[in-house]
This record gives sequence, C-alpha cells and structure tokens, in this order.
Amino acid sequence: MTADADEQPHQNHLDRPAVGTALQFRWRKWDGGAHWVNDEIYLGSDRWGDWLGQPAGWRNTRPGRAFAAEHDSVTLVPPSGDFAYTHNAAPHPTRVYIDIAWDVRWDAGLPTGIDMDLDVVRREPAEPYLDRDGVLRSPGDVYIEDRDEWDEHRAAYGYPLELVERLESVAVELEGRVREGAPPFDDTTALRWLARLAALPPVAQPAPADFADADEPAQAAAAGHDPAPPGSAA
Repeated sequence: MTADADEQPHQNHLDRPAVGTALQFRWRKWDGGAHWVNDEIYLGSDRWGDWLGQPAGWRNTRPGRAFAAEHDSVTLVPPSGDFAYTHNAAPHPTRVYIDIAWDVRWDAGLPTGIDMDLDVVRREPAEPYLDRDGVLRSPGDVYIEDRDEWDEHRAAYGYPLELVERLESVAVELEGRVREGAPPFDDTTALRWLARLAALPPVAQPAPADFADADEPAQAAAAGHDPAPPGSAA
C-alpha cells in the first residue's frame, strides 16, 4: 500500500494491536444487552480512522443467530465514535453498510460500540428490488434503513432527544457522502484496504463469542461505564 497522505495514521493510535492481529468487534444495545460480535483482523489506520478486515468464512454472532461472511469485507472505525462503515467485496449485493452508532471506541485494544438501529446502505443486486419497507429500489441506490426499529427503540429505551437529533443528522450526512462517493466511502479507498486484507498471511480466527451472560445487560455496559460522547474515544 502506498504511503500517501490518505494513509497516514490518525492521532489516536496508542491502544491498537499490531497489524494482522485477530480480534472481535463487540456491539451492544443501548440497555447494555449483548448484540453482534464480528470476528475481524486489524489492518492499520489512515486519516479516516482504523480499519478492520473480515475474511470470507469468518463468524458474525449474536444471541440466537450466527452466520459466516460470504465475502471479504473491511470496516472503518472512525474517531468520531458515531458510526462504523463496512464495505463488502463484490459480488456481495450490499456493497456499503454503515451502522449508526454511539460510543464506538477502543477498550483495552478491542473495538466496541452501541448499535443505534439506523443504517445507511448501498445495495447492488443484479436487478431492481424491494427494500424492507416495500419501496422499489434500483441497484446502486443509497438510503437510510431501519427507521421503524429506530422509532421503536428510541421510545422503548428513552434515547435522549439531543442524541436522537445528532444521530439523525449523522445518518443524513453519511447518506449524502455515500451517494457522492466521497472518501472514505469511495470504492478506491475500500479496494486498497481489501487488498491489504488479501495480502496478509493466514491468521487463526478468534474463539467463538460466549453469550452465557447475555440475559444480563452486560453488567450495565461494562461495569457501569457511561457512554462517552463521540470524539472522546481513544
């Protein structure tokens, strides 16, 4: 990978593993309950944040559900702490998937965050398709998904109004940036990191996640941790 300006490490990189280290990206819900655990490899960082890679065949698990990745993917963990951007290699039909999030940060060398329901997606199936709301979409359309889940959870969990307004704004902004193909959401940036993933020597997958305590709200999100505002993450 060429060391140009876009590929220089960002400032907050002291709590990062070595490139090529297998790890798990652990998500939780607002109430601290267990959510997805994604098996990943640390790829390095650039001015946009830290990049993780998931080889095809690696696990994605949550209580009651698990699946293996069909294709390689890379995920950007930005220092803003309010989203995680995944780009799936072709021919995966969902090429771009951005989880709107809160408190995405590094904790003891591992990425973690709170899933906040809304997603920004760009799907590229071979034919037009109906989205989850029954809207006819064309390949390459970019849109915000899971607004119904967002509305349900913000009432059930009592999301603070300031947080709701901020994350809705983040989702709309990211939707526009993906539609424009602005870096780092352009294909060129993702392809560079996918090439980095493909060039790594084989590494053992992490041990399967243990959800034995999933019924307990994750010890109040890691022993009473109060979510920090995005941008404060290391």
